[in-house]
Amino acid sequence: MIRAGVIGASGLAGGELIRLIAGHPELELTFLGGSSSIGRRPAELHPGLRLDLGVTVQPVTEKIDADVVFLSTPAPVSAELAALLADQVPVVVDLSGAFRIRTPELHDRWYPKVRRRADLAERFVYGVPELLGDRLADASLISLPGCYATALTLGLAPLTMSLGLNLRTVVVDGKSGSSGGGASLRTADLHPYRNGAITPYAPTGHRHAAEVKDFLRHNGSGDIGSLSMSAYGVSHVRGLLTSSYVFPEQDVDQRELHRAYLRFYKGHRFVRVRRHDETLIPVPDPHAVLGSNFCDVTVLLDEEERRIVVLAALDNLVKGAAGQAVQVTNKRFGLPEETGLTAQPLMPA
Repeated sequence: MIRAGVIGASGLAGGELIRLIAGHPELELTFLGGSSSIGRRPAELHPGLRLDLGVTVQPVTEKIDADVVFLSTPAPVSAELAALLADQVPVVVDLSGAFRIRTPELHDRWYPKVRRRADLAERFVYGVPELLGDRLADASLISLPGCYATALTLGLAPLTMSLGLNLRTVVVDGKSGSSGGGASLRTADLHPYRNGAITPYAPTGHRHAAEVKDFLRHNGSGDIGSLSMSAYGVSHVRGLLTSSYVFPEQDVDQRELHRAYLRFYKGHRFVRVRRHDETLIPVPDPHAVLGSNFCDVTVLLDEEERRIVVLAALDNLVKGAAGQAVQVTNKRFGLPEETGLTAQPLMPA
């Protein structure tokens, strides 16, 4: 069995990690770490977990009985914990933004309060198993992309990494459920304000866009000029949808695009390339992936405006966080990627 620890056990992603680890045939939960919830059992923190897992939340020290530790903590905390655990635990998987952006100047711009060790930043591998699976095989430090960034990267990667297109301009519209903001109490997230709302909380820029641009510029033969994003909160609890409007320098046709996406993700079971009209409701739709580790992707060509439209939907707590963390752990320890992640979506939900 692979011994697993979760730090940040009281958060939404932490609870999702505990749930997935409890149902994983090769992972054993041996450590829970936290600060404000020390001594509490998982079932006290997360009402859906009635299991007695034999662990309670403990203070974090550098001596943790685990083969892999998941950091489900805010970015400044993750930066400190990574420095503490990097050479004490075989594998550290960070779910925060502390080490996502490789370029130091870009990191400082979008995460000005996150002081990280430069040598650690160089050692972290970006945790998208469909794109960097080979690099995960012996990685000791893995940084998960953000939930929006996962959808964006999986949606755009075939254009630059397979077709080699130069994307002159990319404009992104992102919509996410309330769980994307975590479990902290803020007035804007109270039910009377959030229910039924479409809230433009980041209308002129989002750091996940900078993360995606940084990654694609370091990986792939194509280039990206401008990538901008506006983000909106909607009244769903789970799920997000990204709509990317891409203006390439080269000409492509719809058939070429669809075939390129099918080839690129052949053998990657968690990315489902779909036609938007193949089901009873148009897809991708976050409702069609909730509770699962799938990311649904559709690519369309607007011939009149020479615009590529890429749609991507996922569950922000699973494929956008805890599920992808388990997926990269499976890759790192030589397990089939789908181990512990075979649940089909819940719909309606």
